[in-house]
Formats: sequence, C-alpha cells, structure tokens
Amino acid sequence: MDKVLLFLSSIRWQDIVDITLNSYILFRLYVLFRGTTTLRVLIVIAFLWFFQRIAAYLGLIITSWAVQGVTAVAALIIIVIFRNEIRSVLQAKNLKAILWGVSLKTIKTPVEIVVESVYEMARKKIGALIVFPAKEDLKELVQNGVPWRGRISKEMIMSIFWPGNPVHDGAAVIQGDRITDVGVILPLSNRKDIPLYYGTRHRAAAGLAETTDALVLLVSEERGNVIVAKGSGMMAIERKEELVKILQEQVGITTKGVDHARKEKIKTGLAAVVSVLFIIGVWFSFSRGLETMITLEIPIEYMNRDARVEIIDTSVNVVNLNLSGSGTIIKTIMPDQVNVKLDLGKAVIGRNAFTITKENITLPPGAFLKGVEPSVVEVTLDVPISKMLPVQVAWTGKLPENLILSEARLDPEKLLVEGGSHMLKNISTIYTEKVLLDNISESGKISVKTVLNPASLKIALGSKDRISVDYVVKERLQ
Repeated sequence: MDKVLLFLSSIRWQDIVDITLNSYILFRLYVLFRGTTTLRVLIVIAFLWFFQRIAAYLGLIITSWAVQGVTAVAALIIIVIFRNEIRSVLQAKNLKAILWGVSLKTIKTPVEIVVESVYEMARKKIGALIVFPAKEDLKELVQNGVPWRGRISKEMIMSIFWPGNPVHDGAAVIQGDRITDVGVILPLSNRKDIPLYYGTRHRAAAGLAETTDALVLLVSEERGNVIVAKGSGMMAIERKEELVKILQEQVGITTKGVDHARKEKIKTGLAAVVSVLFIIGVWFSFSRGLETMITLEIPIEYMNRDARVEIIDTSVNVVNLNLSGSGTIIKTIMPDQVNVKLDLGKAVIGRNAFTITKENITLPPGAFLKGVEPSVVEVTLDVPISKMLPVQVAWTGKLPENLILSEARLDPEKLLVEGGSHMLKNISTIYTEKVLLDNISESGKISVKTVLNPASLKIALGSKDRISVDYVVKERLQ
C-alpha cells in the first residue's frame, strides 16, 4: 500500500496532461482510420514498439536494435504507401470532424437502387462494371478515373454506362450513397483458368477482385447476365434477392440496425480504454522503465534558527545526492529543483549532529533518492559576543648568532574579535601569520595578517585586519 501511495505521489500534473492529450490523439486516429489498412499497420507498429522495449529491458541489444530499425522503416512505409488513403480520410472531413465527434452512423449504400439498375442494364444488354471497395485502398491499383461524387440514382447509373457516354467502358466506384469515380481502368487478371469467352470486362473484374477485398459487379454486354467477382471467384447471379444480400454484406448493411449500433458503441468505448492503457504503458516505459543514476551537489539550507544564536561552524556546506529514475526525467532535473533543508529549531548551543533523511530532501516527481554523502552533518551553534584580545607576532626560525631581537612594537596591539561565547572564553591571545627570523639581519618594519583560529572567528567591523610590526635588532654583547 505504501508503494502504491509513493507511486501516486510521484505523478506530476504534467504527466496527467501528457497521458490525457496523447490518449485523445490516439483515439482520434482510431476514429478517423478505423476500417482502413493504415490502422492495421499502426497496430502492428505498436506491437513492434512494445517488443523493442521488452528486448531493451531484457538486455537483448541486437534484437532491440533490429526491431527499432524495423519500426522506423514501418513508420515511413505508412507515409509513403498509404499516403492516398490518409489523404482521402483527411480530405473527406472538416477540422471539427477531425478533432471532435464520434460518428457511429455510416452512410448506407442504396443497394436496391443499384440492383434494379444492374438488372435493367442486363435486360437491355448494356455492359457495366461497378466496384464496391471494402477496407483496402484502391488508388494505387486503379487508373484514369474521373472524379464524380454524384448521388446514386437509377438514372445516373444508366446514363454512366450508356454506350454513347465517353466513360461507359470504364468502371464506376461506389462508396456510401455516391458514385465517387467513373471511367476507371482496372488491372487485368493473368489467370489461365478464366473461360475464353470472357472479355476484357471480365478480366478487369477478376484482376481487381483477386488482389483486393473489393467486390466487382459486372454486367455482360454479350450475354446480358449479372456476375459478381469477389476474391478469386466469379459467379453469375440470377435472382435480385441474392444480389441484394451479397451487396449488403459487402457494404456492411445488416438487418439488425440496433444491434449493429450497440456493437459500434462498444467497439468505440473499448478503443478509448485501449488508447488510455496504451499511452499509460508508453508513459510508464519512459518514466519508470529504464533507470538512470545521477549525482547532484546540493547546498544545505538551515531553517528555523534562533535569532539569538549563530552558526559558528559546519562540517560541510553541500551534500552529494545520488538520484535515480528514468533517463527522460533525470535528464530534465535542474539543481534548483532539489532542496536539502535542516531544521535547527531544536538545536542546542554547541555542536549538533544531524542525519539527513528523505524528510530533509525535496525532489521533483519521478526522481528517487538512492543515497546521501555525507549522511551526517555537524553544526555548531553559539551566542555571538565581542572580545578585545591582544595580538602577538608568531616568530619562527632563528636570528643569526650575533643578533638579538630587542624590541617589537605592534600597531594595533589589540583587536576586537567576534565569535561564539564558548570559543572566545578560552582564547586570550590572537597571533599573526608566521614571521621568519632567518631572513632578518637588521631593524625594520613589516605588515602581517592575523590568523584566527578557529576560522569561524572574525575581526569586528572597522578594525584592522593587518598588523604593523616595528622591530629592533641589536648585536649580541660578547
């Protein structure tokens, strides 16, 4: 339970926005491209990506590299091969339809009108070729079509295939309730089992049907019969009722309209759930999947110090924090996002030892503390006072044997020193920096600095930090 709460607390508001936005984008892609080959290829790419992440997690370097390359190539394939399908989907919708709305109502093809028209042309022996696409895009296979976008009617179908019409020898493409293209040239079949009395229309119908999931409806000009080409099969249909049923199955019309709508709603709702779960999986893979370590040097902040005391000394002023998390999050962490704070509210006069724990450290969500160096910080507190102390020169070395140091005058002779009361209580003198006697051969004057020990002591404001020393050297009496 604690781990679950810790995980939930590590989620940033940016993560929620990120997951929501990308889940919606993925769901919109499903809504726009459902039923198309593009969507199926996208699903395959998603599985490849998951497989690549699993391979990387298991340390399968070559497999991960190979799958990553295949995924990148597959993404390019979608753009190149399915560009027409993508363009047709986007061109058919306005901006509002692309960004919002879920259309569960499909435009039905008036199958009865088509069937009546087909058998009327068969009776009059007017040749016709009508294509009913399914899920696959046909634009790479068909050629020279004339955009039409006319609403289906018996008169329109009859006029398109009337022998005097310039486009009557080509095929007409029906999608929804409209004839989208006319005069389309279909690829011819190279099959050897097609009867010899079949003409060009028959081979064109077979050529498209055997390479795609489209259904091609053919009216023979010579025999006046109606033929359906689907897959590798071609069969003559004599009864209108049978043809109606075949076309309804091709265009997705069912007699149980309520059940179909309910199923569509369930599929759409399931797609929304899958989109959210998929994006959560992707987010989790990036944010928690591959752990990365980093070390940051962070200064210590001291909080709630009594105004009457001062920090006289500390063992360290910065600590090294060893952090872990996903590479994506760790690389974005800035030092100013991490804080180390010590509470001095209960500290006492003198030396205090504090152990740095997770409670003392503020980390951005997604980063986890692995260690602190050093883990213990010593802080010395004291009441600040001022004390006048005499100054003494720190002579070192030895004068030549014939000389003696007879006198040394200091200016100033005393300095006002500030520091903790406990420290200054035991200090009676402060010394200058060392002055080497070996280099002195005659009287002179020098300026030297004072040396404060411990370093937390300081010269009071306004006092000199250098001492002027006038020294007198005389010859030693024999």
